[in-house]
Amino acid sequence: MVDELERQRPDVTCLISCTTDTGLAEARRLFPHWLVFRWPLDFSWTVRRTLRRIRPHLIVLAESEWWPNFLLAARCFGIPVVAANVRFSPRTQQRYRRFARLAHSWLQCIDSFLVQTHDYADALAACGIERQRIQVTGSVKYDGNLGDRSDPRVVELKRQFGISEEDVVWVGGSTQPEEEAAILDCYSALQHRYPQLRLILVPRHAERFDEVALQLAEQGIAYVRRTQLPEPRSIGRSVILVDTIGELSAIWGLADIAFVGGSLDGRRGGQNMIEPASFGAAVLFGPHTWNFRETVRQLLASQAACVVRDAADMLHVVQRLLDSPDERRRLGEAARQLVQSQQGASRRVVECLLPFLPSSRASQDEAA
Repeated sequence: MVDELERQRPDVTCLISCTTDTGLAEARRLFPHWLVFRWPLDFSWTVRRTLRRIRPHLIVLAESEWWPNFLLAARCFGIPVVAANVRFSPRTQQRYRRFARLAHSWLQCIDSFLVQTHDYADALAACGIERQRIQVTGSVKYDGNLGDRSDPRVVELKRQFGISEEDVVWVGGSTQPEEEAAILDCYSALQHRYPQLRLILVPRHAERFDEVALQLAEQGIAYVRRTQLPEPRSIGRSVILVDTIGELSAIWGLADIAFVGGSLDGRRGGQNMIEPASFGAAVLFGPHTWNFRETVRQLLASQAACVVRDAADMLHVVQRLLDSPDERRRLGEAARQLVQSQQGASRRVVECLLPFLPSSRASQDEAA
């Protein structure tokens, strides 16, 4: 969205806020030319002080980051607020219905809801949001994906990881403890039968890197950490444990088979499966993917992904894909075509933002 806004309105200054240390580090990497700062804690005095210092023309909130004191302060200062790329899952809807009166007063402070799907639009309307404040723009997560295996970042990772053309690469990305255990059990069962199989494991949270390294060692699985890579030719068949932040989007470009984490344990609702799909990987995920319900529906309807219910199911599906290169390629190509067909949401979102911005050139210290 920021790239598209810069293209359509190069005179606009953007300020980027984040809530976590990881988010701040990634935002500073992605936006070195903009100010990146920590989102204020949701106390009246902190949000008022932040808004007085920035004095933005427009606030754009991502997905469902709707903090009540911030919204009320923005309304008090007369600053329009747009919620973009909105997801409104059944679980979120239940929470808002539990506090319907309070929630309705907060949501009235948002001028426009730009939602990913018609289902989310219906859910917001059921919570009392007027239809004229809701527009379906699609998911911006389809835009901005690398999707090109010849991208320099992907090519360099392939070299560093010592991956050959004969290798079949399985990437487990954004994984949680139960998923890492399932992946490693499957890998242990398959590695000797399929010597061309390479495994790259990318845990979701940085604080668990050491824990996963210990798990690999306890199972007697040869591995190397991303931060301690030797020369590529000396890696051999070792599992690569990615103990860095911000590389997964390019690592998906190495995958022939991609398991997307946060989807097996029933607590997190899945992570972004659009990135591996854009590269044409054979995409797998667990049954708990409510964060990406519409994306999953489209992938499954296009026969472009597989759901694995548990570790045994994962073993069965991965083995089938290893035995059938044609099925791997068919799944991957169907996924890639679906992603390409869904792109364009960022442009639609920015077109909805433009009416909220001043028509004249903003000064350098004014922000959107």
